[in-house]
Amino acid sequence: MRITLILASLLLSASAFAAPGEITQAHKDQAAALVKQMTLQEKISMISGAIDGFHIAAVPRLGIPAVRMADGPQGVRNNTVSTLYPAGIAAAASFSRSAVRDMGSAIGEDARVRGVGIMLGPGVNIYRSPLCGRNFEYFGEDPFLASEMAVEYIEGMQEQGTMATIKHFALNNSEFDRHGLSSNADERTINEIYFPTFRKAVEKAHVGAVMTSYNMINGVHAAENSWLIRENLRSWGFEGIVMSDWTSTYTTLGCLESGLDLEMPKAYLLREEFIRPLLDNGVVTEELLDEKVQHILQALIAFDLLKAPAAPKEENSDFSRFSAYQLALESPVLLKNDGLLPLKKKTRIAVLGADAFNLPRGGGSGNVHPAIEERISIAKGLQGLGKNYPVDLLYPIGDRYDTPENIAKAEKAGAVVVVVGYDLKTEGENFDRTYQLPAKQEEEIQFALDHNKKVIVVVFSGGEYDLGKWGDKASAILSVWYAGQAGGRAVADLLTGKASPSGHLPFTFWGSWEKNPVHDSYHPSKNTKEGHKAAGRNTRAAHDKYSYTEYTEGVFLGYRGADHFGVKPLYPFGYGLSYTSFAYDGLSVEPAGDGFDVRFTVRNTGSVEGAAVPQIYVAPLSPKVLRPTRELKGFTKVLLQKGASREVTVHLDRSAFAYYCTPIHDWKVDAGSYKIQLGTDAETIVLEKTIQL
Repeated sequence: MRITLILASLLLSASAFAAPGEITQAHKDQAAALVKQMTLQEKISMISGAIDGFHIAAVPRLGIPAVRMADGPQGVRNNTVSTLYPAGIAAAASFSRSAVRDMGSAIGEDARVRGVGIMLGPGVNIYRSPLCGRNFEYFGEDPFLASEMAVEYIEGMQEQGTMATIKHFALNNSEFDRHGLSSNADERTINEIYFPTFRKAVEKAHVGAVMTSYNMINGVHAAENSWLIRENLRSWGFEGIVMSDWTSTYTTLGCLESGLDLEMPKAYLLREEFIRPLLDNGVVTEELLDEKVQHILQALIAFDLLKAPAAPKEENSDFSRFSAYQLALESPVLLKNDGLLPLKKKTRIAVLGADAFNLPRGGGSGNVHPAIEERISIAKGLQGLGKNYPVDLLYPIGDRYDTPENIAKAEKAGAVVVVVGYDLKTEGENFDRTYQLPAKQEEEIQFALDHNKKVIVVVFSGGEYDLGKWGDKASAILSVWYAGQAGGRAVADLLTGKASPSGHLPFTFWGSWEKNPVHDSYHPSKNTKEGHKAAGRNTRAAHDKYSYTEYTEGVFLGYRGADHFGVKPLYPFGYGLSYTSFAYDGLSVEPAGDGFDVRFTVRNTGSVEGAAVPQIYVAPLSPKVLRPTRELKGFTKVLLQKGASREVTVHLDRSAFAYYCTPIHDWKVDAGSYKIQLGTDAETIVLEKTIQL
């Protein structure tokens, strides 16, 4: 009895000093003791999904329960009603670490009260093309911004005792032919652009699980890719669970040897009838299974998931509601405003567009179902403003708005709000979307423009969209991404000036798909597609005939490519308008700790409260290798009353100056001159200092 008590004390002591999700030696020892007691059949049962395809299998005789998982990045789904939060792209657009941390914490709380121990989020794949169907789940084009958002989300969630799962590892940057497509990129590009978010999630946030992607990386499927899992992920110190995305496994031996721990949603390939002959013939050893079970158990123990979940609390808490609203308020990006916004009191508002009356959200794992009473559409949000803003709702006859009643309402209005964009049928998992807005929506915008000069276009989307036919005619354009259950209330508050817009673009808005540097290499050639079909998707020997997309832009993705390729975007990365204005001065850069402290003063020079988003870029002068003109390496968000000012400090560590050096297969910092640039977006630099390393 005394030995048991001492062991329990050691486990509690180890956990007390570990960060949430950090796996200690005590956790490993407890897991190893369980593995030694397990039969071969029990081990095999644990390395594949169980029950409904959203559980890790139980071993009742050893006190190991079935642990429940759930999608997804925007809230808890899978047979439940739960809070629908803004999408990942909205979280990134907020540039607010605190709001994203609250979102992660709230989702973690929502999960635990529903008996969910492992959440399948966040999704962090880099935004490469506006067509990718799952961009809305991700954190934009910049690896530094995405990394910072991911760490906040994961730490917030895991502080609630809910394990986060970062996905999809790696280079899952399109949704067409996702089982058969190979993402082909060079070593430097992968390490500078596509690995950093995963690595920081491991090294700083101690994420509990990593999910592999459907696609291949340079010809090898992610779930079977030992270079990806063993040589990279595990080398970063990751000791948690590596699981496959649902049905993304292709051969038994490949999954056994790659370092994959858990096949989901069930045993398609990691079944005893397939594994036993490999063991009997000495192709693999039982120690390989032990390793997988060890990873699973030590992660579950670190999150205290071998115990029964606590008794449920309130399923939809005030904190959840607040977090969903606050992020919805901070994430919309005001792209254009000719002075119409914010709307003055007594302005009569005409509202049209199918998305005005719905709660648009992306399809697939982002499709969370909130309670009916929590769903606030934009029409409902505007109606909730009361008598100060009379609202007329316009409904089509068939798919046409040009009825005499609608025309009269539109012409009478002080402003027309047209709500357009995508939804779960037009943007989601397992398919790419169009660059153009869905059918008939440009006609809705044109109807408003024909009958009123004061038109506000509100757009739901996971990324860039085509505004070529109407962008220069609208008075205001507000991108609200997928704003979650409180989106309508937040948008109403922004349109009427209760709050000033403070979102900034987490990707480059080029103005046309053709201007994007990846346009010519995003889709495989016709000949490649034909070769892929002839070879068969799962024929390893013919991997060169697979469909593949070549990442020819290299590290010059998004804003990094604007100067390199000589293409000027319509709206640059980091861009976003406000109802107020800000001034910056007093920039200084001083050595501090492992790097430099960048100090400056920001002042609200406008007439209303607002939040500034100063961005710190590092620009190498005369670099020894080809590098982007500048890269984001720091940012903050500062809320200021009118006339107020604040001194801000942003720390840049040594990694802010590094690039990946392929000859040494590692990061390197070169001596030389660097400009430290303070910008309001990637093209608008307001202050800069030159330093020497």
